[in-house]
Amino acid sequence: MTKIEVRRRTPSGAIRSNTDLPPLLRHIYACRGVNSVDELSLSATGLLHFNQLTDCEYAAERVAKAIAQQESICICGDFDADGATSVALLMQGLSAFGAAKLFYLVPNRFTDGYGLSASLVEAARREGAQLIITVDNGVSSHEGVERANSLGMDVIITDHHLPSDSLPNAYAVVNPNRRDCAFASKHLAGVGVAFYLLLALRAYYRKHDPQSSAAQVKVAQFLDYVAVGTVADVVSLDYNNRILVQQGLARIRQGLCAPGIRALLDVAGRAPGSLQARDLGFTVGPRINAAGRLEDIQMGIECLLSQDPQQAQMLALRLDELNRQRRTIEQDMQRDAERLLAQVQWTEQSLPAVVAMRNQDWHQGVIGILAGRLKERLHRPVMTFAPDDEGFLKGSCRSVPGIHIRDFLEQVSAHTPGCIRRFGGHAMAAGLTVPAAAWDDFYDAVQVVASRWIDKDALEQIIWSDGELTASDLNVETAESLQQAGPFGQGFPAPLFDGDFRVVQARWLKDAHLKLVVQPQGSNDVFDAIAFNAKRAPWQWQGQEQVHLTYQLDINEFRGQRTVQLMIQSVL
Repeated sequence: MTKIEVRRRTPSGAIRSNTDLPPLLRHIYACRGVNSVDELSLSATGLLHFNQLTDCEYAAERVAKAIAQQESICICGDFDADGATSVALLMQGLSAFGAAKLFYLVPNRFTDGYGLSASLVEAARREGAQLIITVDNGVSSHEGVERANSLGMDVIITDHHLPSDSLPNAYAVVNPNRRDCAFASKHLAGVGVAFYLLLALRAYYRKHDPQSSAAQVKVAQFLDYVAVGTVADVVSLDYNNRILVQQGLARIRQGLCAPGIRALLDVAGRAPGSLQARDLGFTVGPRINAAGRLEDIQMGIECLLSQDPQQAQMLALRLDELNRQRRTIEQDMQRDAERLLAQVQWTEQSLPAVVAMRNQDWHQGVIGILAGRLKERLHRPVMTFAPDDEGFLKGSCRSVPGIHIRDFLEQVSAHTPGCIRRFGGHAMAAGLTVPAAAWDDFYDAVQVVASRWIDKDALEQIIWSDGELTASDLNVETAESLQQAGPFGQGFPAPLFDGDFRVVQARWLKDAHLKLVVQPQGSNDVFDAIAFNAKRAPWQWQGQEQVHLTYQLDINEFRGQRTVQLMIQSVL
């Protein structure tokens, strides 16, 4: 097991000390590179303009033409939460602009594969589509776009994945990561790109038909979808994304959200009024994803689209059930993976820089979650594979900061041509297909490239702390101020602290969660602390009296009482 090292963040920004911000919040923000109080204003007016997105206005003009001529528009999505929210966003948004002939298609994870394939294009044509708009996919769909062109259909691609050397020959490609795009935020989720298309569409109507109802559409009403998809896709929360998430959260907290989102929060036991960004990632996102992982993402999309609260509740309950099944499958797969790891008997010194594992019995829909769990434990890129019915292995990769997994796969593919059939993704996550017969060649190429390409320093397990809190800081007021300082997430991490404590009491809850009563060093005060799923964490509780904890500050509400609670991340 990799040794954990705690390092304390140092400020990379500096907010003037004469602001009204408490010193702790000034420190938190400065450690995240915030230089001005202006960067803390998350008003929608601070969003980057859509005209910085290459092809966005061009695409909006084509969509407006389709609406005017009542062309049939097909939204082609992806089978995860980002894809589902993107589909729901454009289905609702384009309807508000007057699109009457509108439908969506999403490939099945198990039978169709990812993206706009030629077969999906043909299915859209059979349904009468004249214009295809992709969401959260398309930038690598050369074959599908060519098939659409040959059938006389225009394709507008809205995507955020990294493109290859050439773009598909689509009518428009809206993607902040295309090389000729000047959009400053490269971290938009797929749903964020789709939202910007709606902004550009409204601007088109305001310019060319300012008296129309389309010119008056309130695009902000759809920001609840944007918040869910952005958090669920774990994209970096740069300033622009923080605005999108904060504005969406505000609408959800006020009850101004889609009935499906409200229903998903209800089945997860989350009150909208006190919702945090992390709740979207841990409750709403997984339940939508469960449909795409185990059955068909259409159920998740229909839940998001439903305007009937009763129907939305029924769909949310079914998604909750699927999510429970997903957890059971994941736990079984994780036990399999633990056995495989034990069989090879890797030590800390012999553990490969990149772990690649396959199992004949693993479920394709859950291998991504498994890779993420193993990555957290081993602190290195992990690739997990499950077989399909056509002689291929479907793989999912999760990486650690400093190792761009999509670029790594590109290096592997170049090293041993043919060992990867297709791949795509981001810096931290990617998917790929490997011919089963080429597994040994692929595995060898992974290890060769890793030995040349990966800096061993990136494999060190480092926990970054915002420092130590005094006992007087450990109160509900501090916890509330930290919660309100968000939204926090990938790239703008939630505040994490470390310090020495004496263990006053320790017990297990449901044989899985470690509940402690701890006393800060040099203080007589005691506080509750909890570590969820402690037995499966990289550390094991040894019962020592003195511990060094890394933790987040949280509020526990029980029988109307609100008390501060330490959410333990690690015991050292």
